[in-house]
Order: sequence, then C-alpha cells, then structure tokens
Amino acid sequence: MKSVELRKMTAEELAKNLKDLREELGNLSFQHRIRPLEDTSKLKKIKKDIARIETIKRQSIN
Repeated sequence: MKSVELRKMTAEELAKNLKDLREELGNLSFQHRIRPLEDTSKLKKIKKDIARIETIKRQSIN
C-alpha cells in the first residue's frame, strides 16, 4: 500500500489495517516455519506496510 493512500485514512482505519497486517504476518510466518512459502516476498511487503503505518501514526502525533 502506498503512503499517499495511508495518509488519507483515519486513525481508526489505520489501526484496523495495522491489526490485520500483523495477523497476516503472523499467519504467513507460521506457515513458512512449517513449510516454506513459494512467494516469500509477501513477508517483506507486509513488514514494509506495517512500518509505513507506524511511521504515519508517529508523524500525525507530532
């Protein structure tokens, strides 16, 4: 997700999106430990999206 799209979201939408991404990351990393994923780039993309959301939340507080 692009940062421009994230900046247009409300705080509640960002919190929900962050929660969903963390759940998805947990599920994918668990699946990867059991059986290697075919597309491991999903893990990296989700981590970057989480970092973008955290950054935007931190910027909006200041």
